[in-house]
Amino acid sequence: MTLQRLQINNISVKFGGLAALQNVSFELDDNQLLGFIGPNGAGKTTLMRVIMGMINPNDGTVILNGNDITHLKSVHRIHAGISLGQQIVKPLRGMSLLDNVALAFGGNKLLSPLKALMVRGKSAERDAAHEILKLVGLGDVVNKLPNEVPLGFLKRLEVARALALKPTLLLLDEPLAGLSKPEAEEMADLISGLTRPGLSVILIEHNLPQVLRVCPKLYVQANGQGLAYGPTAQVMADPVVRKAYLGKEA
Repeated sequence: MTLQRLQINNISVKFGGLAALQNVSFELDDNQLLGFIGPNGAGKTTLMRVIMGMINPNDGTVILNGNDITHLKSVHRIHAGISLGQQIVKPLRGMSLLDNVALAFGGNKLLSPLKALMVRGKSAERDAAHEILKLVGLGDVVNKLPNEVPLGFLKRLEVARALALKPTLLLLDEPLAGLSKPEAEEMADLISGLTRPGLSVILIEHNLPQVLRVCPKLYVQANGQGLAYGPTAQVMADPVVRKAYLGKEA
């Protein structure tokens, strides 16, 4: 299964009388890495939650591979190919890194968390988990517990767990937050290598230097509205973007 296209069409969200998103639109094709940036309060998390099915918009549609998923529940969006790596990493502390990822593989097949727990011991699940942990640079620490590894490793574990759901669209919510500059560079390089035919990535991130370095395309949002979408250099040259996001026009 490949991502043909994600289409965000005129999405609006209101919380009480406050407009969190106003007529937001953009598209994402297969095998793309899209940087999603904007100042605090821009509505980035709200839009991410709309895509993931955590929030129902007041207006607009979310289209995935030609199917309207606007009102689909989160669990069904996971099975449709959307996965989320969250900013605050919450692994199962009593399980090894390997078992954390093996559990995610089981959850990809079964809606029941209890049934997923039962399959995590199967060799096929553990073998697949081992391969993904190697992919994210954790191949040497698969048997460690989460409290035995640093934050940078836990951030990689979160990416591994999201990849274990076999997505065609991976949403990463501030995976560089809290990392040192060398760790952030390594994580950004890891993320830039994830895209391939069958997998696109949306990187929601405040670390602008790293986003500009690795993302070929940008979507910029401010005050709940889309400001620009397109090639990174072109977007960052836009005076409206520079004024809204960087506080200056040149």
